[in-house]
Amino acid sequence: MTAPRSSPHRPVPSVTPPHAANALVVFAKAPVPGQVKTRLCPPLTPDEAATLHGSFVLDQLERTKAAIAKFKLSVDRYVACSPSATHEFFKILSARHGVGLLDQMGEDIGTRMHQVFIDLFSRGYKRIVLVGTDVPNLPLSHYRQAFELLQQQDAVFGPAQDGGYYLLGLRKPAPELFRDIPWSTNQVLALTEQRAAEAGVTHARVPVWRDVDTLDDLKALIDDASADRKRPKGEQLFSSRTAGALDLTGKRLRDRQT
Repeated sequence: MTAPRSSPHRPVPSVTPPHAANALVVFAKAPVPGQVKTRLCPPLTPDEAATLHGSFVLDQLERTKAAIAKFKLSVDRYVACSPSATHEFFKILSARHGVGLLDQMGEDIGTRMHQVFIDLFSRGYKRIVLVGTDVPNLPLSHYRQAFELLQQQDAVFGPAQDGGYYLLGLRKPAPELFRDIPWSTNQVLALTEQRAAEAGVTHARVPVWRDVDTLDDLKALIDDASADRKRPKGEQLFSSRTAGALDLTGKRLRDRQT
């Protein structure tokens, strides 16, 4: 994934005035057909993939808000935006969900993540957790645990089943974690933790979770959403919006296989 370089003439993105020691960042791309979830196309169409991705982004905003309320966390929320915080999708998110907006800046995902951390540390935040959008059923307790671990550790990772990570938290800048990493491979987490150990960056993990990169991941998520509907309403992990989208996606995939 790549993002355009920042322009000195780009409008300054909106920012929520800091009032907490902690920041929680949803790292997101606008749901533009042909630019998101491309590894799922085919069998999904670009429009279907973009619709699903957009629902995942909304899930993260809703679930991070719920986690903050449930565990009474003192946290400011942001969205790190690609291609730009000026995109209408993100402007609407900011207005409706009360989140600050940041531009993703850099040639690769590592540089873009690092710049988000540097930006927010420069604003005075002490602990920052960044989470992706491909974990729509992530338990709320993972957010609380991440911030608790950052009381004692320099970094916290949320391992993904594919060898990457879906969450990264830091309590100080750690540029070593973003250098010379083969992004989008199954070596990402192992090499990042190796870099952390070499640099003396203490670290811990929250539980492993499955993100959605491949068709097998999507099929597993569809099955999870189906099982989730059998849970009591207050215990369900999926939003009704995403559960419905996954149910429809599953039906379309089955139709296309016949």
